[in-house]
Amino acid sequence: EVGEPFKEEKAVAKYLRFNCPTKSTNMMGHRVDYFIASKAVDCLLDSKWAKAKKGEEALFTTRESVVDYCNRLLKKQFFHRALKVMKMKPDKDTKKEKEKGKAESGKEEEKKSKKESGKDEKTKKEKEKEKKKDGEKEECKKDETPGTPKKKETKRKFKLEPHEDQVFLDGNEVYVWIYDPVHFKTFAMGLVLVIAVIAATLFPLWPAEMRVGVYYLSVGAGCFVASILLLAVARCILFLIIWLITGGRHHFWFLPNLTADVGFIDSFRPLYTHEYKGPKADLKKEEKSESKKQQKYDSEEKSDSEKKEEDDGKTEATRNSGTDGSGGERHSDTDSDRREDDRSQHSSGNGNDFEMITKEELEQQTDEEDCEEEEEEDTESRPSHEKS
Repeated sequence: EVGEPFKEEKAVAKYLRFNCPTKSTNMMGHRVDYFIASKAVDCLLDSKWAKAKKGEEALFTTRESVVDYCNRLLKKQFFHRALKVMKMKPDKDTKKEKEKGKAESGKEEEKKSKKESGKDEKTKKEKEKEKKKDGEKEECKKDETPGTPKKKETKRKFKLEPHEDQVFLDGNEVYVWIYDPVHFKTFAMGLVLVIAVIAATLFPLWPAEMRVGVYYLSVGAGCFVASILLLAVARCILFLIIWLITGGRHHFWFLPNLTADVGFIDSFRPLYTHEYKGPKADLKKEEKSESKKQQKYDSEEKSDSEKKEEDDGKTEATRNSGTDGSGGERHSDTDSDRREDDRSQHSSGNGNDFEMITKEELEQQTDEEDCEEEEEEDTESRPSHEKS
C-alpha cells in the first residue's frame, strides 16, 4: 500500500513535468507524453533541490539519490515505465523496397558505364579540370561532414506498451506521464476568457460613455479590416492593368508583402516592387555574362604579357651589364659620336624614338662630318705656323 504524495513530492513532480523534455505518442489508443530517464536525472540535478540551503542539506547530491527519489514517485503513480516496440513492415513493402534497390543499382551501373565511355573521348586537359573540380568538392564535403559520409537517417516507427518491471533506471528507459497538472498560464488565460465573456453579456448594464467608446472602436476596427481587403483587391487590379498594357513586360506590385506571412509592419514594406521581363532584360543578362568572360580572358592575357615583359627586362639587364664591362672600347670620344647622341636624345624627347632614314641622308651626314673634321685640323695647324 502506497500513501498519498507529500507536498514536496508534488512540487518535484510538477517541476519535472514542465521542465524535463517530453515527446508525445500513441499508447493503447490514447495520446500520451513520455520522457527519458537520463534527461529527468539531469533536470533534477540542475534544480533548486540540488543546492544546499541554510541549515539544510541538499535533497539531490548524486545521480543515485535522484534515482531513489524517482522510484518513490513511480510507486506513487506519477508516471510508469513503458517498453518500446518497433513496428514491423509487411512482406509486400519489403519486396517492393528490394525491387527498388535492384532497379536503382542497375541505373547506377548504366550511368557509370556511360561516364567511363565519355571520359575516354575527352581530352587530357578536360580530364585535369575534372580532377581539380572533384578534389575541391571532396574538400568541401570533408569540411562540412568530417569522417565517414552520412547516410539518410530514416526514423523507425515504434509503439509503447506497459513494462512488466516497474522500476526507475538511469539510462535510455522510457517513462509515460500519468500526472498532468494545469499550468499557471493556461489557468490565467482561461480566467481572462471567462471574465471577458461575462463582461460582454453584461454590455447593456455598462455606462453610456463606455458603450459609445466600444461602438466607435468596433466601427474603426471594421473599417480597418475593410480597407485592407480593398487594398488587396486594388493591387491585383493595378497589376493586371499594367501587365495587359505592357504585354506582360512590366510586373508592378503595390504593397507586395500585404498578403505575405510576415509581421504587421513588414506587410507594408516595401511600398512597391517593379520588374522588367522583356527582350532587353535578356540582352542585358547576356551582355553581363559576355563582359565577365572578356574580363577573365583579358586578365589571363595581361598575366602572360607581364611575364614576357619581365623576361625581356632580365635579358636587357644582362646585355647592358656585358656592354658596361667592355669599358671605353664601345664609347667614342669624337665630336661626331657626341652629336649623334644629342640628335637621338632630341628625337626621343620629341617622341620620335624610331625614324626611317634614306641612303642619301646618310651620305650627306657623313660628308658634313668629314668637312667638320678637316676644319678642326686646319684650326689646329694654323697657330703652330704663327708661332714659328
